[in-house]
Amino acid sequence: MVVGVCTIQLDLPASESLKDKRSVIKSVIARVHNEFNVSIAEVGDNDRWRSAVLGVAAVSNEPAYAEGLLARVVQWIDETRLDVTLIDYEIELL
Repeated sequence: MVVGVCTIQLDLPASESLKDKRSVIKSVIARVHNEFNVSIAEVGDNDRWRSAVLGVAAVSNEPAYAEGLLARVVQWIDETRLDVTLIDYEIELL
């Protein structure tokens, strides 16, 4: 069994309050979960309204599949979510 973990750092340039941030992050989390069937949550920068850190996890039998799935999640966020800017990400296999 392989567990893939991805940490994604995002910038939210249009966010003017924590309420704005929560709205955007809630939407990103729901869409990623529905699209890729992975576990995802906000794991950092909870009180900062212009940045967010998301944690994504996937379990697989194959390391290549878990890494590819997490890479597709990052690519999807970067390409489809124009309201956030991808700052950095890290994929780790356990």
